[in-house]
Amino acid sequence: EEGRPAVEVLAEALPGLIAGIPWPRSMRWNASNVAFGRPIRWIVALVGENVIPFTYAGVPSGRVSRGIRSAGSPDFEIEGAGAYLPSLERQGIVPGVKDRRARILDAAGRLAEEVGGRIPESAQGDLLDEVANLIESPTPIRGAFEEKYLELPREVLVGVMKKHQRYFPVEDANGQLLPHFIAVANGAVDEAVVRHGNEEVLRARYSDATFFWNRDTQQSLEAFRPRLSGLIFQEQLGSMLDKSERLEKIIAALADDLGLDTVSRADAERAAHLAKADLVTEMVMDFTSLQGIMGRYYARLSGEDEEVSRAIEEQYRNDPGTLPGVALGLADRLDSLVGLFAVGKAPKSNADPFAQRRAAIGIIEILAHRGLRLDLRWAIEAVAAVQPVQPVGDGVKDDVLEFITRRLEQWLLDRGFRPDGVSAAISPAARGHDPAGALETAEQLARGVETEEFEKTLTAYARSARITRNLELSGEVDECLFEREVERDLWRAYQEARQALDAAEPRDFNALYAQLEALRPAIDTFFDGVLVMAEDERVRHNRLLLLQRIADLTRGIVDLSAIQGF
Repeated sequence: EEGRPAVEVLAEALPGLIAGIPWPRSMRWNASNVAFGRPIRWIVALVGENVIPFTYAGVPSGRVSRGIRSAGSPDFEIEGAGAYLPSLERQGIVPGVKDRRARILDAAGRLAEEVGGRIPESAQGDLLDEVANLIESPTPIRGAFEEKYLELPREVLVGVMKKHQRYFPVEDANGQLLPHFIAVANGAVDEAVVRHGNEEVLRARYSDATFFWNRDTQQSLEAFRPRLSGLIFQEQLGSMLDKSERLEKIIAALADDLGLDTVSRADAERAAHLAKADLVTEMVMDFTSLQGIMGRYYARLSGEDEEVSRAIEEQYRNDPGTLPGVALGLADRLDSLVGLFAVGKAPKSNADPFAQRRAAIGIIEILAHRGLRLDLRWAIEAVAAVQPVQPVGDGVKDDVLEFITRRLEQWLLDRGFRPDGVSAAISPAARGHDPAGALETAEQLARGVETEEFEKTLTAYARSARITRNLELSGEVDECLFEREVERDLWRAYQEARQALDAAEPRDFNALYAQLEALRPAIDTFFDGVLVMAEDERVRHNRLLLLQRIADLTRGIVDLSAIQGF
């Protein structure tokens, strides 16, 4: 601010800025009652060589920082803002998260190579990011475990390493796990002691997992299913057993629209029957992230068909590879959304305990991934019919559809599509109830909307649509009322376009655009050659009916009125 020292301005502003940072705020650490994600032990605040004086959460700012906690480092002073990074580096701290990430990956990779292995690509994403943000001075250490544990499913072994211990697995060139792992310590440590401690922890967890595996596999997956009656999904919607039974009914209702043949339908219904059974197995009750995955393993061991086994796992994925997996995933998410909305449990802006936003995104991505055309309005009707809370009102069904449509809108925007193109694709006048169709339309619009030819075609169509937009017209076009040849030419051109669209794939934007382009000369000539709003009421009405037929060509495909420049 002009006329005020920077230190003074910042001293006033910083407490409010810190308070506005969206950290987790569930913990309150001292008498100040300020909520923050971690204990606030010290605050360094410098501009140039000057301390910015303020107090936040009862802690005064200064120039004193601390080194790595585990190393027992003494406090140290930072001379000025320019000395901040060099001061941290002298304490052995790697300030940049990208640098920490690179050092971890490089050192872990070298340790894996020493035993003929490598770090799997799947561990180089979220796990690497998490570890890099937990560690100030990375020190990777390789440990080992007994080979007998390799008999457990890979997902169990890797899941324990990653989720519970934040270890990196090691695999050979063929992708098979090796009996090694990489842990990352913070700063200089006694590596032998740390290695032994980590190995003992992992051994205990793998011993538990082996016990659970042996217990679970003593019976079939179906034998677990009755226990779902004691696992509540939601008080008014019943147990997980009730939900499983609804899934079977939903799949039966949606089978034809999802393109399931007799075999796929039977597999999908069987998968729905067993879908939630693994939730009450000992392995999943202890390692909840393995739901579905253990269902697949236990289904195979129980002699279920491969498609059934895969579908049980794929119900939780947004990119299922089998049609039964698609059907089960959609049924599960739609059942949750419709049921929860029906009992007044729609998500709020700051709370989504049932992960309904994630369910809606899952529906969109499953349909888009497969290019599967499904009218969600009809699907929601079918799902509403099997809910235990009856009747499910039209308002609830409309709310569910709107909820999914808003997620679809943001999903398309996040993929870089123009806002007006997204609006045109998801409009109720287009095919917003069909996520795969909306994606296809958005893609096709994006390829042509900025061309000169598209602009000309849009202008011609807009002349027809704008003049009839707010009119309530009834009746059929009467050729006997045509007074000019240009009217007959446009009528013939429209009929050819209508026939071509009826013969094309349903709701095909490319076919629509081709016909609108072919209609353009006849539309332009029509407007140049006749006065639409003729004095004769019958002639005027007939001309408007003709233009309305042209405007209606886009119905159910795209809402071109949403395009900028319409």
